[in-house]
Amino acid sequence: MEAIVGDLTSRGYGAVLWEPDDKTVRDARVTRFMTWLAGRGTLNPGGYQDLWHWSVTDPAAFWSAVWDYFGVLGDRGDGPVLDGQVMPDVQWFGGATLNYARNALRTAWTDPDRTAIIFDSERGRAGSLSYGDLAQQVARVARGLAGLGVGPGDRVAALLPNVPEAVVGLLAAASLGAIWSSCSPDFGAQSVIDRFAQIEPTVLIVCDGYAYNGKEYSRAEMVAEVTAALPGLSAVVQVNLLSATDGEDEAAPAAGALAWDDLGSDGDQHEPEFEEVPFAHPLWVVYSSGTTGLPKPIMHGHGGVVLEHLKALSLHQDLRPGDVFTWYTTTGWMMWNYLAGGLLAGVTIVLYDGSATYPETDRLWRLAAEHGVTYLGVGAPYLVACMKAGLRPGAEVGLPALRAIGSTGSPLPPEAFGWVYEAVKPDLLLGSFSGGTDLCTGFVGPCPLLPVRAGVISGRCLAAAVEAYDEDGKPVTGQVGELVLTQPMPSMPVGFWNDPDGARYRESYFDMYPGIWRHGDWIEILPDGGCIIYGRSDATLNRGGVRMGTSEFYRAVEAFPEVGDSLVVDTGRLGADGRLILFVLPAEGAELDDDLRNRLRAALRAQLSPRHVPDEIHQVPGIPRTLSGKKLEVPVRKILHGTDPERAADPNALADPDVLRYFGRFQGESPAG
Repeated sequence: MEAIVGDLTSRGYGAVLWEPDDKTVRDARVTRFMTWLAGRGTLNPGGYQDLWHWSVTDPAAFWSAVWDYFGVLGDRGDGPVLDGQVMPDVQWFGGATLNYARNALRTAWTDPDRTAIIFDSERGRAGSLSYGDLAQQVARVARGLAGLGVGPGDRVAALLPNVPEAVVGLLAAASLGAIWSSCSPDFGAQSVIDRFAQIEPTVLIVCDGYAYNGKEYSRAEMVAEVTAALPGLSAVVQVNLLSATDGEDEAAPAAGALAWDDLGSDGDQHEPEFEEVPFAHPLWVVYSSGTTGLPKPIMHGHGGVVLEHLKALSLHQDLRPGDVFTWYTTTGWMMWNYLAGGLLAGVTIVLYDGSATYPETDRLWRLAAEHGVTYLGVGAPYLVACMKAGLRPGAEVGLPALRAIGSTGSPLPPEAFGWVYEAVKPDLLLGSFSGGTDLCTGFVGPCPLLPVRAGVISGRCLAAAVEAYDEDGKPVTGQVGELVLTQPMPSMPVGFWNDPDGARYRESYFDMYPGIWRHGDWIEILPDGGCIIYGRSDATLNRGGVRMGTSEFYRAVEAFPEVGDSLVVDTGRLGADGRLILFVLPAEGAELDDDLRNRLRAALRAQLSPRHVPDEIHQVPGIPRTLSGKKLEVPVRKILHGTDPERAADPNALADPDVLRYFGRFQGESPAG
């Protein structure tokens, strides 16, 4: 893929917005890690790039050092750290045993009064749990699950929002060696069934309902439908959320369900026990978006998650005991699993159950101020929405404790980088991450040793051998290419559920480049190591031989205050040009008229190229997205080529299936907009 027209500066990229001072560098955990490496004679890196290079050229030594530096609780075993050279046929830490939950709860024995969880919600359900309290709850729930027949390898599924019971359930299941899996209760019944029916859980944990955007939603009917579709269940456990606040009496659980507070309440064990499991023993199942066919049930192992999350949270986000860490997420997105990983680093995690923009767009900034959040993680669209709303959280809310912001989910445009430093705080570390559910982490992201530049992700993460491949499968610098990983990482999936020979796993990541992980994004790696993500490589805009990722297009279009959201599709096929169609959801109070169409075309001509001026621009009532918020360029493209909307994507994987169905009217040769 050719580099995008124009250099970085002319496109608004690259302005230095923050640089670490001497104190920041000296105090950073990654600096201390490098000092520790030098002290034991392993490596004496001259800076971050030296450390990264060592981590990807000798991954076994790097991950062994991570285990030792963080004092992972477990038995290292006597096998090799890395066995095998060609992905995916590799094994990590042969003979090692450990347990994720033991490592997540270690602070309960060293500092039991430290706050582990702060929880808050739209409905006013709020409070906190110390590490000691959390360990006791985990012990109780684990005892209850064991009494229901849950043991190593069994599945515990949860239909819960971002509440403490979900974290307790995860840790309790993990402590037994059982496998956790969760969905958000705002999923439709069929979406939940499509996920949970694949893994056949032994126990299902549900809620009576949830609150979102000022409304309450009962889940009784949906829970009944899901339960009926899971005949292998030995028990259903109900958490009451709608009836557990405002002084109301708690509702009785649904017929045949066990109340959460009764789970394991008939014993006197107060300390959790832990099943030590092999390094690759499955910890949880997370799911791909499932826009075509059933969602992929992706398994990650105990050991890989422990090591990767310790590395990412501590060395890249610079989290340390005493920090208050949150990421706005639901239990149906891998960022929830990542947020729970904050317990591995001994920090306080904040769980928020509700809308990010209710009652006002500044809700998350007020949440951060109220709870003294030091690291606030959000989706990139939230920062863009705050910018477009003209918010100035630094002045309007006050954020004295905040020292870092994380952004993920989609590329963050340069203007939003600038807005953070101008309107939020000038001295914080803005960390744009890109990664995925597939590895449950980011593989390009921030580091406190690297500067922050507008629109640029600071660098490749430690032990993430990220390259940009050209059409010939060769690495390129300063040019856009396929994002690949050329070395294994321990948090790569230990497999897909019910894929015994690994065929589906191989097809998903290793078909294009045997032995090389292809992620499906466009990336440009700059000569200094910075990275820019340009969107999905299967949604490329190819105009007159110039190919472009969609992120640049959206940046130009969504800069207009009249545009609430947008989606662009190139209908061209191999060897034949097609139509370039822009769909616009106007902002509240605006409409798509000829004046706005002309201004959009002029902006795209000036900022991108004449080739990237849309042939048609249409107003639509909504932009189709997955349940995790990803835009659906590829299914819309299929619809424009004649595919029935019901077959272009699984309706159960969509936030609003009716929005995708609307695009059926644009099939064939529609008149130019």
